[in-house]
Amino acid sequence: MSNIEMIEAAAERLNGHVRETPILTSPFLDEIAGRKVLIKPECLQHTGSFKFRGAWSAISALDDSARQRGVIAYSSGNHAQGVAMAASKHGIASVIIMPSDAPQLKINNTRALGGEVVLYDRANESREEIGEALAAERGLTLIRPYDEPLVIAGQGTTGLEIARQSQELGVTEADVLVCCGGGGLTSGIALALEKHAPGLRPRPCEPEGFDDVKRSLASGSIQNNNATSGNICDAILTPQPGQITFPILNRLCGPGLAVSEQEALHAMALAFLRLNIVLEPGGAVSLASALFRKDQIEGDAVIVVASGGNVDPQIFAKALEFLT
Repeated sequence: MSNIEMIEAAAERLNGHVRETPILTSPFLDEIAGRKVLIKPECLQHTGSFKFRGAWSAISALDDSARQRGVIAYSSGNHAQGVAMAASKHGIASVIIMPSDAPQLKINNTRALGGEVVLYDRANESREEIGEALAAERGLTLIRPYDEPLVIAGQGTTGLEIARQSQELGVTEADVLVCCGGGGLTSGIALALEKHAPGLRPRPCEPEGFDDVKRSLASGSIQNNNATSGNICDAILTPQPGQITFPILNRLCGPGLAVSEQEALHAMALAFLRLNIVLEPGGAVSLASALFRKDQIEGDAVIVVASGGNVDPQIFAKALEFLT
């Protein structure tokens, strides 16, 4: 199971290989949110999302024999790119199972980073079954996107940075809003904050209609989504919280938040206008929650993890319509 010792060990392996992303602020966003908004832009991480952290953590921890046989992963795009790049930098092969309706940018990027892409129909096929079959057939090590302790440990390094950076800024009590799919990033951050910044409370953020984590936290047991497609926040559409991640989320997180597609797009436009960064819809739901669910947040400050920025031009153009 994941723990703070694994996160701190992962930080040592990641040192020199990942970017420490900064904290960004804007008085214009503060005014909308009604409090100080501190944004951690993981869209500036290698491959455009936090997923590179978990991929490097998992691959770097493999023994030489397993590493040389190669790795396999399933992902709608961000984990795919993270694993492909981390594998390439280790000089090993990677096979990535991606939904056929994933953004073309993410499919193209995964191939360009050295991954062998296998497409599937997410409405009728199970990526888990495909992944396990290919892993057994080729002797590959499966790097799960969130329900994997070494991946959670890598994502948790984001929380170590938040703890240090928020203390430097004098923020010791605040909600930390995290874009959440299966919960790898949120649970990793939660474990890091529990030890290093206990006054910071993680809260998962999701798209409306796909808020399985929010409902699971409210009920105290894992709840499913009725669908795993049909929303522009493709990066965080998962069937349910993970078996490993949910107990961590249930113990350490505050109530979940959910926003609409339009609010996610609006947040993307504001991030571009006020912060000069590009977010994808799934990577913007945390900022949207800070801006448009301010009545559900307490305190003078809120910390936002903007988790990814791999967006197709057509979707980004739709977001920019909010500025006209």
